[in-house]
Amino acid sequence: MDLLVFLPLLIIMGAFMFFASRRQKKAMQATIDLHNSLQVGDRIHTTSGLQGTITGIGEDYVDLEIAPGVVTTWMKLAVRDRITDDDTDAEDEYDELEDSGDELGAQSSGTEISDRPHTKE
Repeated sequence: MDLLVFLPLLIIMGAFMFFASRRQKKAMQATIDLHNSLQVGDRIHTTSGLQGTITGIGEDYVDLEIAPGVVTTWMKLAVRDRITDDDTDAEDEYDELEDSGDELGAQSSGTEISDRPHTKE
């Protein structure tokens, strides 16, 4: 009788664990597929947020050009995703909005910023 009370809880926990492991396996397979499909010339993001262009690929590493003439070596596991044209278009739009916001803020702000710390009196 006592086992019958815990049976629904055990079924729910089992289903949760099944779906969680399934989602994790799909994510891992997507990462493996990405690493296997990398090619020289691809633009990528690393897990630390760095953007670069692949200049060389090895078994477990990639060489990234992060600035003209600056090439660094990274583990393939550090590659988070590939930058597509859609990503760069969205970043350009964000930069344009940010620039127009800076201009608007500079025009509408009539106050000066002081270097003095603010204190309560």
